[in-house]
Amino acid sequence: MSGRSTPLTRGEEGAMGLWCSQMSAGGWVAMIAAWALVIGLAVWAVCRLFPAQRSPDPRAVLDTRLASGDIDPDTYQQVLRQLDGHQPAATKGLR
Repeated sequence: MSGRSTPLTRGEEGAMGLWCSQMSAGGWVAMIAAWALVIGLAVWAVCRLFPAQRSPDPRAVLDTRLASGDIDPDTYQQVLRQLDGHQPAATKGLR
């Protein structure tokens, strides 16, 4: 076998032209739009599968702590008044 390459036949050239030819501007726009769609769908799917954790409501945390026995009803009422803005904040007995 010699080091010369053999010329392509007409059928092979046509098949290679589909994959190796240069794209027009419309082709580039379509390819970029397709990739943007694929990436956008992937981001959307990940956001739907793993939603962001919101910080809990202070009243819900307070209710949970009272229900579990972490704080007594007097402390609950004191902190509830502080949340409502009726009393200055104090941290004594909250931990």
